[in-house]
Amino acid sequence: MQWLDYSTNQDQRIEVPDLAKMNLNVVEDRLNERNLDFEILDSANFNPDFPRYSVIDQVPAPGKFVKEDRKIYLTLNPSGFRKIEIPNNLIRKTRRQVEPTLRSLGFEIGEISYKPDIAEDAVLELRHKGKLVQPGDEIMKTSIIDLVLGDGSGRYRSDDEDTLDIQNETESEVDEF
Repeated sequence: MQWLDYSTNQDQRIEVPDLAKMNLNVVEDRLNERNLDFEILDSANFNPDFPRYSVIDQVPAPGKFVKEDRKIYLTLNPSGFRKIEIPNNLIRKTRRQVEPTLRSLGFEIGEISYKPDIAEDAVLELRHKGKLVQPGDEIMKTSIIDLVLGDGSGRYRSDDEDTLDIQNETESEVDEF
């Protein structure tokens, strides 16, 4: 029985440190000091509350007691948000349909502008940082997408014609007063 106690380190207890928000260099130093190992399980969805490439989860939890050479399993914060593909069924849908779809994918709705079209509030274009976004394009999650909508005026302009008559929603609201 004495041999069994000795070989299994029955009386040994090492407290697991809290590794949250630490990068791998610091983690390695902390665990080496305590004769513990680590293994990276995966990276999770990007969490802006944690530094890039830092620990966002660990098993066993901080404060638990383990034996020497125990592995601590880590989940890391990736370098940024992942890219999301723009669905192909958004053009010519209503603003009321498109906004919830984009938000559910993790995008934010930016500026709303209008241009002449027969349909009122129909999405004619999606733009990101001023550039036209096509269905199938991949954009970082949480990016701001601007919507260009039809004004319902009954007029129609082809894409070949000058598009300088796009009017911002805020400008049209001011003109109404």
